[in-house]
Amino acid sequence: MTEREDAGAQDTGAQDTGVRERRRFGGALRWVAAVAVFAVCGAGTAYGVTRIERTDMPGLATASDGRWDYPELVRPPLPAGRPAPFADSNKAAAHYADLRRLVLPAPKGATVDEALAGDHGWVKPGTFLAEYAAKEDREALAGTFTDEGLRHIAARGWTTPDGTRTRIYLLQFGTGLIAGDVQQSHFAGYDRAPYLLRGAPSTVAEDFPAHAEVPNVSVSAYEETKPFGAEQVRQAYLVAGDVLGLVVQSRAGGTKTVPFQQTVVLQEELLG
Repeated sequence: MTEREDAGAQDTGAQDTGVRERRRFGGALRWVAAVAVFAVCGAGTAYGVTRIERTDMPGLATASDGRWDYPELVRPPLPAGRPAPFADSNKAAAHYADLRRLVLPAPKGATVDEALAGDHGWVKPGTFLAEYAAKEDREALAGTFTDEGLRHIAARGWTTPDGTRTRIYLLQFGTGLIAGDVQQSHFAGYDRAPYLLRGAPSTVAEDFPAHAEVPNVSVSAYEETKPFGAEQVRQAYLVAGDVLGLVVQSRAGGTKTVPFQQTVVLQEELLG
């Protein structure tokens, strides 16, 4: 894949606060085959996301549409006395559950990327910043993270048998207001990604189906445009309360729309 030289960055000025941010609803079942259920667990509350079998869904009882086989998803319990991130009493929109357990698990058959296991699921900012091609972009983002009080980063990565490599990063800030400001200022491009990832010298905004919206989560997604090199890169930035996330997929010959959107929406479900 071609890498951009460490010179210049795409214009971050062309931003539209209302165009590329989309709220996705749980009608995303066509893509993720998931519904939310709620159960009490210990001192806190645990939320399960259970999958629906293909044969239970109209029009999807035959050949695979390319979705990956993810395990049943369960949000971790909240600490005793702590509210859910979007409860009325949670003015900071903070995720009090263990952030590492809010990172989407790898699908069946995938090989886990040990490099993103980090220190028991935490990674340093440099690991996240290494995704970006230009030195000045990495330096600018590092300064922003320092100024805005980045607390920590949880991450996970894997490679599926078809060669698709996935990386997910969740960055937690002090409040939802701060995370939202960082997303709007640095990651919400109007029609292209404001900062270029390694191997993706040009991008275009990617739309998700309207029925794939998840409450309380906003997303800006981009795909690398043709002609691309040995691999194509797709990326999505999501913000949910005090958490800013990045989902990246790359694959030789081109990434696939269905597993990318499925992965992004499932990650949204865990955070929303």
